Amino acid sequence: MTSEAVRRVQGQSPWEESFGFARAVAAGDRVLVAGTTAFRGDVLYGEGDPYEQTKVAFATAVEAIGEFGLGIEAVIRTRLYLAHARDVGEVGRAHKELFDSVRPAATLLVVEGFVDSRVLVSVEVEAFRGAVNP
Repeated sequence: MTSEAVRRVQGQSPWEESFGFARAVAAGDRVLVAGTTAFRGDVLYGEGDPYEQTKVAFATAVEAIGEFGLGIEAVIRTRLYLAHARDVGEVGRAHKELFDSVRPAATLLVVEGFVDSRVLVSVEVEAFRGAVNP
């Protein structure tokens, strides 16, 4: 794959610059969105609320694929990382509200924690742009 076939976009994560990563990368027919939390700049939205953090994180991820002309209908995979198993119901509810009509492949994992202890959820999105936006 040539370097012209890969395009990267930056977002508002406070860690993108210091860690050296892009919010989303398009390569061929796929757009991959990096782990996304409810941070926008230095502000954490939905502190203490896993449902709200999930909604904000997915909104940010969907904005990222929007940079490539895609919307939720192009999402084929989601990954959800939770700090606490107790939050599965609220995180699942937020996921269903957004993706019920799309039904992407989804993985949910409970992890040890995140860089900032106030983060309860991190999400990843993978979108397909071949048939949706040639």
